[in-house]
Amino acid sequence: MLHMENVTVTFQDGQDRITALDNANFEARPGQLTFIVGESGSGKSTLLSAAAGLITPDSGSVLLDATEVNDHVRLDKIGMIFQQANLIAALNVRDQLLITDHMRGITPRKDRADELLAQVGLEGLGDRKMQQLSGGQRQRVGIARALMGEPSLILADEPTAALDSQRSASIVELLRNLVQDNGIACGFVTHDRSLISDADAVWEVHDGQVSPAREWRRELAPVAR
Repeated sequence: MLHMENVTVTFQDGQDRITALDNANFEARPGQLTFIVGESGSGKSTLLSAAAGLITPDSGSVLLDATEVNDHVRLDKIGMIFQQANLIAALNVRDQLLITDHMRGITPRKDRADELLAQVGLEGLGDRKMQQLSGGQRQRVGIARALMGEPSLILADEPTAALDSQRSASIVELLRNLVQDNGIACGFVTHDRSLISDADAVWEVHDGQVSPAREWRRELAPVAR
């Protein structure tokens, strides 16, 4: 479980100090797909960066499974999915996953990589090059890569922003099934509120303030499947 308590993050902007997160509280529970919504510049990405340990809060605590998030925890327990898949053009699909084992200093696990590719619908495509994949397939590679380290938390920063509505819904459904089946917590930042009608939890960010949303199921139409 990810638990953030009273987290404040500020940045220097010329002569001014800007508050990106103001005494924010947030949680993401195992087996649940937790959406984070808000306007551009509201603090969504800052919240995700603090949760991942990519930035250090001015104050407050960020705990994953009751352990303070740091570089070691991020490497071993957190998988990241980005708006752009951030894949390495020179590597084939399988090697995009195996590079995470190299980074962790362990023997590359080809069998695990192929198993994860099958789970995300890319079975038999391990030898493909990036230019042979569609945008949706590349995001699926990114999801598989995020799972290589057997994380207890996945953080996704607008991973469907560059996809059409059908592919976006497919990615959300895939992530929902993966986090439920593996008991993983997932924080999913999006500006597309049409994706969240059947979310497990939704949190809203506004001017650095974070609060749980209440009525998203009644307010929004179901996602087309």
